[in-house]
Amino acid sequence: MKKSFDQTELEKLSPQIDRAVVKDFLDRMDPDYFLEFSTRTVAEHVTLANTLTLEEPCMLRVQPANDANRYRLTIVAYDYFAEFATICGLLSAYGFDIREALVFTYHDDPVSASKTLRHMRAPKWPIRRPRQQPGLFKRKVVDVFQVQLLPGTTFNAATEQELSQDLSHMICLLESRKLQEVRNYVNRKLAETLGQRKTAASALVHPVEIFFNNARSTRDTVVDIRGTDSPAFLYAFTNALAMRGLYFSKAVIDGDGIKVRNRFFVRDRHGKKIVSTQEQQELTVAAALIKEFTHSLTWAPDPGKALNHFSHFLDQLLEHRLNKKQIGWLTRKDSLANLARLFGTSDFLWEDFLRRQHVNLLPIVETFHQPQARLSKTALAKTLKAALGKNRNPGNRKTILNRFKDQELFRIDMHHILNETSLPSFSESLTTLAEVILAQALVEAQAVVNRTLPPPATLNKSPLPFSICGLGKLGGRELGYASDIELIFVYGTNTSDRPSPGLGEYYERLVQEFLHWIEAKQEGIFQLDIRLRPHGEKGLLANSFDDVKRYYRTGGAAAPFERQALIKLRHVAGHAALGRRIEQYRDEFVYSRTSWPLDTALHLRRRQIRELIPKGAIHVKYSPGGLIDVEYAAQYLQMQHGCRDASLHTPNTLDALEALQATKILSRHDATILMEDYLFLRKVIDGLRIVRGNAKDLVLPESGSDDMIYLARRLGYLTDVWKEGAQTFENELQQRMNRTHALFVKLFRQTPSGKRKRRLSD
Repeated sequence: MKKSFDQTELEKLSPQIDRAVVKDFLDRMDPDYFLEFSTRTVAEHVTLANTLTLEEPCMLRVQPANDANRYRLTIVAYDYFAEFATICGLLSAYGFDIREALVFTYHDDPVSASKTLRHMRAPKWPIRRPRQQPGLFKRKVVDVFQVQLLPGTTFNAATEQELSQDLSHMICLLESRKLQEVRNYVNRKLAETLGQRKTAASALVHPVEIFFNNARSTRDTVVDIRGTDSPAFLYAFTNALAMRGLYFSKAVIDGDGIKVRNRFFVRDRHGKKIVSTQEQQELTVAAALIKEFTHSLTWAPDPGKALNHFSHFLDQLLEHRLNKKQIGWLTRKDSLANLARLFGTSDFLWEDFLRRQHVNLLPIVETFHQPQARLSKTALAKTLKAALGKNRNPGNRKTILNRFKDQELFRIDMHHILNETSLPSFSESLTTLAEVILAQALVEAQAVVNRTLPPPATLNKSPLPFSICGLGKLGGRELGYASDIELIFVYGTNTSDRPSPGLGEYYERLVQEFLHWIEAKQEGIFQLDIRLRPHGEKGLLANSFDDVKRYYRTGGAAAPFERQALIKLRHVAGHAALGRRIEQYRDEFVYSRTSWPLDTALHLRRRQIRELIPKGAIHVKYSPGGLIDVEYAAQYLQMQHGCRDASLHTPNTLDALEALQATKILSRHDATILMEDYLFLRKVIDGLRIVRGNAKDLVLPESGSDDMIYLARRLGYLTDVWKEGAQTFENELQQRMNRTHALFVKLFRQTPSGKRKRRLSD
């Protein structure tokens, strides 16, 4: 039943209200508003509007209804873009099911202060507040919700105050144009609430009917929504429309907990109606998918990032027109859940891979649950050669090579994230890809250099052998997410008595050209690192095998840490026979009976702790008990015992630990600790790298911070209360690092920090 509004009665009911506030409210509020509310209710709304300030831009009034757990919530606030969706999201996050709602905003654009004051009559009652109070002429909104408190949810005076503070804080952020910060906060809070409720989800999304009508209103497009109710339905849909740039000027919400019937009065980002049929169709598809995707945010490590990236993803897909197969796939709950896991992982993953590879993403995610046979090195090389084809242009071939690398990296990374494949399997796939790319880049570089410089040859005119050897994670077949590619370049010895003219020049040019062929998008992401070559950055890019043997020998120029680093050396591309000779010499030098100074190595470890860890921080690689302690423990023992047992001659850390256990150098208990903690720490490091897109930044986020919570969720700590999951992760990490550090101390009879043992929390 429509209400009868009486302005004279309003003045009697509001004798203490600033007259300017009353006039501003009456002149500019949507006319339909006065048909819905009684004069007494309007007076209540005006009273709330009179208390608004720039610091308190929102007023909440809660009135219990007759039925248990039902409330009438009245919100009067300054009006901003996406505000209605924000309010709906917060109410859902606090456990309210919105059954009905009336939403009204100012109908016209704000008039100037001077014009409004010029037409005001003299007040008939005292005014407590200044006539031109701050915020007087801001647009205002009145939202009246009929809500049902969901089972298991508590709402009391403390919760009401918290909700009121959240509303004001979010609207202050909207006033500051920090819309993404608002969405991140609301999505995070809502996703945690939905996760706690463990709402049952069907395999397919709920169909939604959307109708556009441009004849019903002179200013707005009227959008009618019909569909099956679901948790946070109103927020999901209003936020979906807001993310497509729509502004809500009015809304009428009607639902019974089963079906929803909503009517929105909207305009586009330019204040115009939505008249294009194509735009209406795109809005229908995008809004329906975003609405459903919202219910998959419980799977996302970071819900705010997930929803933002999903919206951009839809933009890209809609540019190419979604086909029926794509729409069908996107309307499956499991598909949306997997996209939430990917899109909520990190901004870096989106910017550097997902956004660029959106065309390839759907088929990869669609088949994520299918076992992926790891391509052999031969098969992968054959596929790459087919992609290169007969194209003779070096620039084109370089583009094809790097595109192939990026697509394969993308495929391997996506299946690792979605399938949670084991670290050894993940590392093996990345290492195989790296070897194929390195081998082909060498072929391409040789073809370019050979056009201007004759390739060196042996006495029998055969090409002088050339080998690329990997070190570090590549040498150990232990590549992870964002691992760099550590290399040294070695060419064979010319057996002629006469020196070959231009030999050094040729191989310097070859390595320079080779380095030019492989591109890294980010620091550490397939980035080539040649700093571990003989003489470091001051040395030649390529060295003869004889020079390598002179450098790495007893009494040679190599430092003790370089001898240790050579444990990881392995031939990865080029002349296989020369590679085997280099590996054989590696074993002769590294595992010789010449003493290796453990004290010097431990001193270097202490320097790492002093110089590479920010004060008060925990570095997953360099802190006591970090990954380095596991790797160095294995390598120190290999150096000490490798001269007596060839089974220890392996560049792979896990293989080395197993061999150390098999030879009784490590007990089963100690070897198990080191292997388990190695895998755990590698997983944490991969999690940090995939978030930050930086191979070097391995400092843990601050304890209890949102970043720590999101990291824990990325690592699988998906608890109902997110902070509890993060705390569980922190506790486990501390326990593992403490026991690894204690074992390192026991094995080598001193603390690498040179100080008393301490816990991570000390």
